[in-house]
Amino acid sequence: MSLSCLAPVIVVADDGVVAAPSNPAGRARRRTFTPTQKLKYLSEYEAACETGQGNAYLRGEGLYSSLMTEWRRLRDAGVLDGRDPGEPLGRPSREQAEIARLKRELAKAQQKLATTEMALDIMGKSARALGADLRERGHRQASRDTLMTTYTQLIGVGVSTRQAALFTGIPRASAARAKIPASPAPTHRPVPVNKLTDAERATVLAVLNSDEFVDKPPLQVCAILLEQGRYIGSVSTMYRVLHENTQVRERRRQATHPPRKVPELVATAPGQVYTWDITKLAGPVKGTYYDAYVMIDIFSRYIVGAIVHAVEDGILAKEMMLTAFGIDGTPEVVHSDGGPSMTSKTVTTLLADLGVTKSRSRPHVSNDNPYSEALFKTMKYLPVFPDRFASLGHAREFLGEFVQAYNHHHRHTGIGMHTPADVHYGLADMIDRDRDAALEAARRAHPERFGSRAQARPKFLDRDPTAWINQPPADELLLAA
Repeated sequence: MSLSCLAPVIVVADDGVVAAPSNPAGRARRRTFTPTQKLKYLSEYEAACETGQGNAYLRGEGLYSSLMTEWRRLRDAGVLDGRDPGEPLGRPSREQAEIARLKRELAKAQQKLATTEMALDIMGKSARALGADLRERGHRQASRDTLMTTYTQLIGVGVSTRQAALFTGIPRASAARAKIPASPAPTHRPVPVNKLTDAERATVLAVLNSDEFVDKPPLQVCAILLEQGRYIGSVSTMYRVLHENTQVRERRRQATHPPRKVPELVATAPGQVYTWDITKLAGPVKGTYYDAYVMIDIFSRYIVGAIVHAVEDGILAKEMMLTAFGIDGTPEVVHSDGGPSMTSKTVTTLLADLGVTKSRSRPHVSNDNPYSEALFKTMKYLPVFPDRFASLGHAREFLGEFVQAYNHHHRHTGIGMHTPADVHYGLADMIDRDRDAALEAARRAHPERFGSRAQARPKFLDRDPTAWINQPPADELLLAA
């Protein structure tokens, strides 16, 4: 998942170096929420969940399910009540957490009691409506209509379908068939032969709004489904169905970074070019920060080294590099910015002794290390990324879990929607064969939906044979060759 904010770098080919200028630009504010807005979104989400539209509401408003879980916890603990806009929330105390638990149990009990009272009232009315006609043959259809109405009313007040069927004697299958709307009148406009049916479009929407995929974009959903041997539609079809249901909008809390034309490194295989950087993680109190040292392979996007320390120091950076080189091998080039640890004599001597080429960002340019910047952005824009870390151990635990998820579960558009581990350890070709088999089976089942397209797979599943931090113009590459 590469960023559009590129930074100054050195292009290291087999026999040349290329460079290019860049233009700075401003930054937009990231999306924030006041306590009042959190309560509003949470109330609307819970109302949508009552009608089974909770996940659709999240996509429509550009929110994540994890945000709802966190805001509900804060609301139940009373942390959001009476807060001014922008006022820090803090963490609920033990007493507030216990109060929140009791409130949840009370709310469930009250809801169950209200549902029971309404169900009894509905059953009483239905019994009076049926009267003595329940067993008379001449009123069989009227009795069934009354029971079906009772079934629908029970479902409407929150009674489960199983209980409603038990109370009324109406089979759930019969009730489901009765809800199926009549087929619309045919129109004169011809229907495309490759158009998905309403049921298939409903399946696409249900899959996208399922708990497994509600937080994933269609690109990732399509790739994962293909690996499972399923094909429910193209990426464009998924976006079209979401757009028809007003569920397409930007959800990441990101600022807009304009692209910059800069020089870069090039890699044609794992282990050739590593790039690393250090980012600050807020500590438990204001003014306290921890330093996260992270090194990444630009070809596979695989994190080869990551550790958190209380300070930034060249000796600690050297230890991280030696550990990474010992596990994943010594690269040909190591790129970094011009920070004190990167330019320290300790790191410089280590790379010189190992015969590794150094690559540096330009002075006074913060985005000359795009792969590392993209990695940090992915980490810090996670919904579960904490505002502050409680301790150094907490920061190390979070980074360890993030590295595991990033390497083995996170999928990148730049490497054909594979995980970094798949590309780094040579498993991507085998997975591509499985994807192609699933696509071919789908083509054989419905050839009219693929038309005359001759490509082996969708373009978003293709992988580039090279990885650039910023590719120079083609004429410069020809001159270098």
